[in-house]
Amino acid sequence: MANGRRPNILMIMADQLTPSALGAYGHPIVQSPNIDRLAAEGVTFDAAYCNNPLCAPSRFTMLSGRASSKIAAYDNASYFPSNQLTFVHVLRAAGYRTALAGKMHFIGADQTHGFEERLTTDIYPGDFGWVANWDEAEERIDWWYHNMSSVTEAGVAEVTNQLDFDDETGFHAVRGIRNLARAEDGRPFFLCVSFTHPHDPYTTRQEFWDLYEGVDIDLPRVPEPERTLLDPHSRRLMEALDRDAATITEAEIKRARRAYYGNISYVDQWVGRIRHTLEACGLADDTIILFTGDHGDMLGERGLWYKMSFFENAARVPMIVHAPQRFGPRRVSRNVSLIDLAPTLMTLTDSAPEDFEPAFDGRDLTPLIAGDADEDEDTVFGEFFGEGAVAPLVMIRRGNYKYIACPADPPQLYDLASDPDELTNLCGTPEVAETEAAFAAEVAERWDFEALREAVLADQRNRRFIDKALRTGKFQPWDYQPKTEAHEQYMRNHLDLNEVEWHSRFPRPEK
Repeated sequence: MANGRRPNILMIMADQLTPSALGAYGHPIVQSPNIDRLAAEGVTFDAAYCNNPLCAPSRFTMLSGRASSKIAAYDNASYFPSNQLTFVHVLRAAGYRTALAGKMHFIGADQTHGFEERLTTDIYPGDFGWVANWDEAEERIDWWYHNMSSVTEAGVAEVTNQLDFDDETGFHAVRGIRNLARAEDGRPFFLCVSFTHPHDPYTTRQEFWDLYEGVDIDLPRVPEPERTLLDPHSRRLMEALDRDAATITEAEIKRARRAYYGNISYVDQWVGRIRHTLEACGLADDTIILFTGDHGDMLGERGLWYKMSFFENAARVPMIVHAPQRFGPRRVSRNVSLIDLAPTLMTLTDSAPEDFEPAFDGRDLTPLIAGDADEDEDTVFGEFFGEGAVAPLVMIRRGNYKYIACPADPPQLYDLASDPDELTNLCGTPEVAETEAAFAAEVAERWDFEALREAVLADQRNRRFIDKALRTGKFQPWDYQPKTEAHEQYMRNHLDLNEVEWHSRFPRPEK
């Protein structure tokens, strides 16, 4: 550990942020200077993926270091049990002060999962209301499914549901860092700041919309094809999104993408404020900043929007490790994923338990962060069980290849080196017959599709019934209620004003 002490960890998450829309990853017009600065000074992973392209399952997989299928993290209403170890538990047991500001989409009565403090509530419900339903896979659940209104109504608003939430998240993040600086217990901290932007709806404030005034907003690289040319899962997503209910014009696509870019700039502004606060409080040199997201956004590529797909825009995430006191700046081309963060953070913080070894499925990325050229692992596994699916959908990303399989659909194989837009499915071509057969055999060995489908169906039915039961009679929500003790805030008559003023100030004067 640098300076003989464990580093603080500041983890900043964005929601539905595709790395292809960041300057640090090559986008020519998006203004994200603070994120770009983190990348320029840090270690940037160019091929980082989520392990499940949906909010809650992606986060559960990241926190637990376990594959979705192993922890029943199937959809956005999947139960996350209290006995599931997370890397936050590991850090807290090792002496870290753990705090969360913003979104984590926990489902169940336990809304902390190792976090000692939650500074805000969540933006989404913590119950079983959003259960996918493979028993009636053709039916759209209109009250909570995505639809195309995020695109057709894209534009400017001074305040929205999501802006309310992220304003609160950013405020508590800044205050939380100041409180950590004033803490007198000497513990290092793990602070997760999790924004909901640039997740749709594509609506941004005027100041961020104006950043792109006069800018030629790019259209999707791959335009919407004839429906028959789409793979079966993409066709099902079109139905789930109610795509045919709207005629989307180029102008509407540009407005949606402009607002999305504006919301990236909004998140980027908060990244700058948070980093400034870290520096102003004298914590920057002892803090590793990890910037990432839970999944990407298709942004109209192939006519698809949002996530729920293993195509690059939806499945990739930004991943930047900023610790210039420990690691020099570099780019990493290896395929990595969010599931790797649990073992990596254990190593970076020297917090591995002495009495047992956590059962993480990911790998320690510290050698790649440190520039170990001998690190040759290059594989990512993905799974999806949410709305738009009718059976387990899985992915293997290895080297230049991406293989996608589902028992209900023909397989897909793409060579991303020669075909970065994933236009040509190589399955069935003689040139890759051996590679395709090897991937198919690996999928068959790794996943029992029939057993997994039955497990998903049984879990969906169980949660739907429980949700119905819990809505009968008096409803008792699981949503997190932030705890504030007003009688312990500011100045009260059971306190000494001199002590209050001294303890509240940072840096503190000599007594």
